[in-house]
Amino acid sequence: MISSPTKRVEDLSLAQRERLAYIDFLLYFFGDIGRPDLIERFGVAPAGATRDLALYREIAPQNIEFDGSNKIYRIGKAFVPIFEHATQRVLSTLALGFGDGVNVDSRPLLPCESPVALSCPRMDVLAPICRAIHAKRPVAIRYHSMSSGETERIIVPFALVDTGLRWHVRAFDRKSGEFRDFVVTRIEAPILLDEEPKANECSDNDIQWTRIVELDLVPHPRFARPEVIKMDYGMTNGSIKMRVRAAVAGYMLLHWSVDCSPDHRLKEEQYRLWLSDPLVLYGVESAKLAPGYQALSSSKGS
Repeated sequence: MISSPTKRVEDLSLAQRERLAYIDFLLYFFGDIGRPDLIERFGVAPAGATRDLALYREIAPQNIEFDGSNKIYRIGKAFVPIFEHATQRVLSTLALGFGDGVNVDSRPLLPCESPVALSCPRMDVLAPICRAIHAKRPVAIRYHSMSSGETERIIVPFALVDTGLRWHVRAFDRKSGEFRDFVVTRIEAPILLDEEPKANECSDNDIQWTRIVELDLVPHPRFARPEVIKMDYGMTNGSIKMRVRAAVAGYMLLHWSVDCSPDHRLKEEQYRLWLSDPLVLYGVESAKLAPGYQALSSSKGS
């Protein structure tokens, strides 16, 4: 009985799987690969690169053909990837390149333009915050807010949040006695404290974090050709169904430019999606950030 390519790959070492995944990736997205690609990427000897290419060819012979005149391997006519290439990871790799930025010079693999991040956390702040999350420890910080200016606080962080525009840390704030979002770029001088968090400071008690909101996003009703919007977002049955934490729902809807008004009244070009049931945001504290959202009391005219 002939084993499947997936089964064969699972039997390999992690290092071998990484090299074969790289071969699979270059064939799939670039159409060719040579020994120098493996040598440069992984630092293997020429003989090792030859063995990897031969192994890939043995596992998936229909995927790869040798071009003797140019001494390069090209994508086979019946190519089927033997690894799952996640869309976001692929796009990130094409735009930023491979590597961790330490041992490998990461460069874009194709001409690619991406928005420049305008808000970048400092590593000497982000690193101790991450250590605190990992170790489940409180952190003493100096924080700058728009409402109260500079304050000294002790927070108990448990998660990072990417809003699409900036990075937050979700944490219990001992100063206010509430769970809140703290913008990482506004934090200074974080110091880990050698103590255990109290029971009420743990994420399980953060109602906005533990509550899951189900969003149903549909093409904005103003469009005459909603089928194009459905194609843009790969919609199934005419909508996108998302499950997100209440604590981040408003940030996500803002980032996605979703019209959350009950009468889909936002007509600007950026609003291509509409939240079909704005009432799902009832009690969601972050909903105030959602474009066009009206709190229930406001919509009743009170």
